[in-house]
Parts: sequence; C-alpha cells; structure tokens
Amino acid sequence: MSSFEDLKLSKQLGYAIEDLGFTQPTPIQEEAFPVIKSGRDVVGIAQTGTGKTLAYMLPLLQDLKFSKQINPRILVMVPTRELVIQVVDEINKFAKYLNLRTLGIYGGVNMNPQKEILLQGCDIVVATPGRLYDLALGRAIQFKSIKKLVIDEVDVMLDLGFRFQLKNIFELLPTKRQNIMFSATMTEDVDALMDDYFVSPQRISIALSGTPLDNISQTVYAVPNFYTKLNLLTQLLENKENFQKVLIFVPNKKSADRTFDALKEAFPDEVCVIHSNKTQNYRIRSIRQFDEGDNRILVTTDVMARGLDLNEISHVINVDTPKYAENYMHRIGRTGRAEKEGRSILMFTEKEQEDKEAIETLMDYQIPEETLPETVEISKLLTPEERPVIKEHNNPHKIVDGDEPGASFHEKKEKNQKTNQGGSYKREIAKKYKKPKTRGDKNYNKHNKNKRK
Repeated sequence: MSSFEDLKLSKQLGYAIEDLGFTQPTPIQEEAFPVIKSGRDVVGIAQTGTGKTLAYMLPLLQDLKFSKQINPRILVMVPTRELVIQVVDEINKFAKYLNLRTLGIYGGVNMNPQKEILLQGCDIVVATPGRLYDLALGRAIQFKSIKKLVIDEVDVMLDLGFRFQLKNIFELLPTKRQNIMFSATMTEDVDALMDDYFVSPQRISIALSGTPLDNISQTVYAVPNFYTKLNLLTQLLENKENFQKVLIFVPNKKSADRTFDALKEAFPDEVCVIHSNKTQNYRIRSIRQFDEGDNRILVTTDVMARGLDLNEISHVINVDTPKYAENYMHRIGRTGRAEKEGRSILMFTEKEQEDKEAIETLMDYQIPEETLPETVEISKLLTPEERPVIKEHNNPHKIVDGDEPGASFHEKKEKNQKTNQGGSYKREIAKKYKKPKTRGDKNYNKHNKNKRK
C-alpha cells in the first residue's frame, strides 16, 4: 500500500495529514485521488467507515487556490444536518494550513445568518438539498462559479424525498463542471440520476454493500416481543466493561422514546437519544456527549446510520430488524471502523424472521444465534403495534360494503329532484331559436333557417 507522500500532496495538506496522524490512505482514498484529480466524473462505491470524506476532499483541496471571490467554487451535498456539521469539521481539519472559507448550510435554523455569510463570500459550501434550494430560489447563493459538485450518500437523499430539489439544483448549476458521487449502495434511482447528469463517469468500487465487514463479530437473539428486547438490552448493558460505547438502533421515534425511558431508569446518567422530533441543538448535544464519552449509550433511529463518524463504538445493537437488508450493513458499519474490532447484536421476533433471513442472504453469511439467557424476564406487555387487531364480527353498525350508503342516506322525494330550467318563457325561446354548435358557423345557421321555413 502506498503512503500519503506518494500522492505528492502540497506542503499545507501534508502538514494537516501529519497532524491528524494519518500515514497510509485507505483503498477508496488511494483509488479515488488520481481519478478525481484528472477532472473526470466519478462514482465511488464504498462501505461506511472507509474514509470517503477524505477520498473526495483531498484531491479537490489540492487544486483549490486562494481566491477573494464571493461565489463558492465547490458544492458538497449531504442528506442530513448532522452530516453537514461533520463534513465541515473534517474539511476544516484537512484545510488547517490553507486559507479557505467553508460554510455549512442546513434547515431547522434561521436562514438569515447563512445569507449574511454567503454575502461575505466562501469557497466551499456543504449543504442539505432542501435549505440549499430555498437559498437558491431567494437568490442568496449563486452557482455560476461552481466547478466541482460532490453528492455524498445520494441514495439516502432520494429516500428522504429530495429528488425534486436535486434535479432543480442540477439545472441551476453550470454545465461545465466535475461531478463526484459517493455512496454505500447503488440503486436504480441513483443509476437513473447518474445517466441524466453525469458524463461517462468512472466507477470505483471497493466493497459491495452486502459484504460483511471482517472486523465485526455478529450475533443474533430470537426474542418474543419489544419489551422482552428491552429486558435483554438492559441486562447486556449492565456489563460496562465490555459494553463501553454502545449505539442502539430502533425503528421509529416512538420506539426511541420507549427505549430511552426504559434505559434512563436503569442507567440515569449514561444514556442519550436522538431522532427527527428532537431540536437541532438537542441532537448536536447528544451526538457530542456520546462521541466525547460523557454518555455511554446512544439510542437513535436510522437518521444516524449513514455518514456520521463516531469514534470507537464498541457495540451496535439493533433492537429491531431492518426491513431493508442494506440498512443493516449501514448500521453495523458504525462499529469496527479504522480496522478496529467491533461487535454487532441483532434482535428479532417471529414477525421479523423473514427480514433477518433477507439480511443473511444479502451477506451470504449465517449470523450465529445466541440463546436467550434464562435470567431475562419474558414480558407479557405488548406495544400498540404488536397487539392483535380485534375484528368485530356481527357489528350491526358496521358497513360491509364501503360504497353502500348508511342508514342516514335516502333517495330524494320527487319534488326535490327537480332542477332549475330557467323559466318556461326562456325554455320556449331557446327551443325556437337554437344556438349554433359553433360560433360564427354561417352555413349551420343558414341551414337551420331554411329548415324552419
């Protein structure tokens, strides 16, 4: 494997890399550097945790010269607010000895401060598509100087419903530009987007999305219901020596709050939560406290599954089994980063059996199953989603056919069925002097006149 010295970086970038303690580029960084530097359109496929941010930023920073111009020259689009903050922070580390201006743009905060910074000028903009499009509509940002476009985790953007904003932003960008796309998966939607806007892109593929990471040991538990999962989770987390830094994934916001409330009782000062209903400041604070080690446990939905670079996570625990098998790969990719060992635990119920098998099929790997410990209490309490649907047979008020009118509907009486015809005199005149089918059709009028004679 080559070193960063072989890439012939500028002194300023070399000093920054040295300060960060990096000695050798990862495979995606090594392969992407010469292709991106050549100016060709690039599509990079690599697992999370392989250093994609540095892979696309290093060659771009190498060629970016000092300028006092106001309009940005590099645009980076990412799907979430947290990822914007992280990418800006990473760029500032890499560009420590470069005189560059970087701005993060995302929703959920006041737009005016972002407008003011844009007016002062910046070189690199990192943005979520929604807020970026809003600023573009208000002419607060000009794209005419954009030479490099980076789209990170584009499949997540499409899943989040940013297709409209993405396509409109593409139309506003200069035609002559370099397009760079990085993602962990390639879907049909991504392929279609690439065909429309990329020019003969070169593909760089380091790891297939279904390939299990070698340095992550995986186990699975068969559990009857959600609250039994919480009992198992609580028992596992009592081992603080092994479970040093734990990221817990749940399916939705309600499950996140239920899990947080249960764990807060057992571990009051060690757990935090993040999901889309939390405020921006709350989310940033929770991420920081977990990343810095102030909190040992972080409960989250899939908003955290992509991109966020959290240090030294010992375990990823999936309280639910993801419906999309690839999401499992993105989740467990949060641990075992930078060639360190990681551990993943998956819990599944009988209803989730098929989803678990789909994950194993994708990975071509049978996850070893652990027996549920006898000390774990089997809960009889069910969540509203788990409770059986009560079917009301013989309900006299229930309408069998959805189109059939209820008892309060009846046919109108004969006198109420009449419609206003405009009066008898008007009707007789209209009958005698018919209007032409087409206005100005003289032949039609002449024909009717002769007919009446």
